[in-house]
Amino acid sequence: MMVLIVAEEEVKNAEQNVEATDAVPKKRAPRKKAAPLAAEQPAAEGAPAIMSDVEPAPAGEPRRRRPAQKVVNVNEQLVFGKFSPKDVVVRDQSISAYITFGSRAFPNIYGRRKNMTYYTTHITIIERLMNKLMRGGTGKKVGGKVIRTEGRLQGKKLKVMHVVEHAFDSIQKNTGKNPLQVLVDALQNSAPVEDTTRVRYGGISYNVAVGISAERRLNVALRNVALAALVGAFKSRRSLSDALASELVLAANKDPNSYAVKKKVELERIARSAR
Repeated sequence: MMVLIVAEEEVKNAEQNVEATDAVPKKRAPRKKAAPLAAEQPAAEGAPAIMSDVEPAPAGEPRRRRPAQKVVNVNEQLVFGKFSPKDVVVRDQSISAYITFGSRAFPNIYGRRKNMTYYTTHITIIERLMNKLMRGGTGKKVGGKVIRTEGRLQGKKLKVMHVVEHAFDSIQKNTGKNPLQVLVDALQNSAPVEDTTRVRYGGISYNVAVGISAERRLNVALRNVALAALVGAFKSRRSLSDALASELVLAANKDPNSYAVKKKVELERIARSAR
């Protein structure tokens, strides 16, 4: 009996100790302080400064946010980083669909036109002019001269790009006009409206006047402008860029001394006589 009484007392004492320990509140672990913001952390010596969109304000004034930077629109891309095509006006509606300036600073698609339908509408007019300049010698008399350049510009896309850029700089410096507008005016004034084709009836050939599509009109104008620049710089002290700039200015003003304008007038005169 004594053993049972002692065991019951020990059990009661243990239960009282457990209740006492549960009644005591547990201490919480101390909360860690949040790390300071990057803008508030002191910069270490030699470390680059961290840019923040919050401007440091003088003492006693609230901090102000910097204005958001202006996002440049792709359509406002400057040609060669200098000339804006935004205000260029094409008066001839028939060739307006084929005159584009694209969204590249340097007009070059690197020949990626395999899957393009009517790829000439996707190539900028400046790159098409550059492609016309990358030609070999004609090997025949053009403007009273035999042009044999032995292909010095064939495949030299970067060289021709610099030629066109220097020509545009010269146009802007001498005339004060946008060279892109001068180029468009020159192509409009040197694009023929009529041409002749040879038709054969019963063993006899005739020259018949025909109209020209808009794409071919622009092709002929580009070819004549490029050829005029090559003729003007061939065996001459003038550089190719100066000859190209001179031809573009003359053609834009409808000057009769322009080679491209002369060729246009000649083609249309022959077409009128073959009607």
